[in-house]
Amino acid sequence: MRVGLPELVIILVIVLLLFGTSRLAGLGKGLGQAIRGFKNEVGPRDDEEEPEVRGRK
Repeated sequence: MRVGLPELVIILVIVLLLFGTSRLAGLGKGLGQAIRGFKNEVGPRDDEEEPEVRGRK
C-alpha cells in the first residue's frame, strides 16, 4: 500500500483541523530540536570539525 500526494494532503488537512496552527508549529519545533539533539549525540557533524590550522611564516 502506497500513500500518494492526495492522501498526504487529506492527512495534513485533518491534522491541521485537529491541532490548529499554533500547536502544530510548536510540535514541529519540538520535533526538530529532538532530531537535532539525536544527531549531535550519535556523532559529530561535518561542519563542527575544527579546521586544520597552518603556521604563518
